[in-house]
Amino acid sequence: MRVLSGVKPSAEMLHLGNWFGAVQQFVQLQETEDNYIFIADYHALTTVQDARQLRSNSLEIATQYMACGLDPARTVLWRQSDVPEVCELTWLLSCVTGMGLLERAHAYKAARDEDRPVSMGLFNYPLLMAADILAYEADVVPVGEDQVQHVEMTRDMAEYFNNTFGETLKLPTYRLAKTALRVPGTDGRKMSKSYGNTLGLFEEEKALKKKVMSIVTDSTPMGTPLDPDNCTVFALHRLFGPEGLDELAEQYRTGAIGYGGSKKLLLERLLGGLAPLRTRYAELKADPGYVREVLRDGAERAHVVARRVTDACRLASGFADPC
Repeated sequence: MRVLSGVKPSAEMLHLGNWFGAVQQFVQLQETEDNYIFIADYHALTTVQDARQLRSNSLEIATQYMACGLDPARTVLWRQSDVPEVCELTWLLSCVTGMGLLERAHAYKAARDEDRPVSMGLFNYPLLMAADILAYEADVVPVGEDQVQHVEMTRDMAEYFNNTFGETLKLPTYRLAKTALRVPGTDGRKMSKSYGNTLGLFEEEKALKKKVMSIVTDSTPMGTPLDPDNCTVFALHRLFGPEGLDELAEQYRTGAIGYGGSKKLLLERLLGGLAPLRTRYAELKADPGYVREVLRDGAERAHVVARRVTDACRLASGFADPC
């Protein structure tokens, strides 16, 4: 079964929310599935419009995904823009898709409601996303609940095309991502780059320590019992497994540990739990040529599939002569 997902390089640093919410699952999926993951640099162009920054972000995200355990021998990893067939397929889909469907897209509606400028790139975002999925004959697309619409719209567009030109495109399904725990940020809200409350997987130790020690807590003094079930610091402890949690919870309830002590323990858990990833990251950062080689190889493998699908669509819609 082919599983496909993309990551937009709109920022340079993956964080704990990315790891526990998505990346860890991608690494697990490559053990059993035909794993396709692309760096969505075309999509990032709606927000990142500095050429040097976009190139840097794309290479950095690829490096970090590989450091997290994506194996080029088991996962096809490539830059979206290295397989331009998706742009051709986007046009073909746009010719059978009504504006009404695109106007229902969450991102467009949010920008309109907030009176933000809307480029055609943002408006046509669902078309490109559909092409990303359909070009690689994906069976399953793992998504969060807020992204289900993307796959549903992709299915709609594929059906529009098939109804117009004959059965050509495979209809994908979505799989809701399994996130065991909500990952809180340093301010207690959901960890998100847009909130500026993240803990980066590969941040320097000094910077990471500063962020951990700044996690928002209440002003309960040392020696006073604390509630582990109502503490952002303890919630982050949970992410790294049950070892030592019962003892720590008891220290909370008896007042034997304060927030500061818990934060220091959390930093130790972070550095210990992420140590293999951080070591591999340092190795890959020292060899960017290897990362670029992986992306080139992935693009070649992805291109074979995308060319086959696009050729079939060209033939069905009248842009190629039948054999």
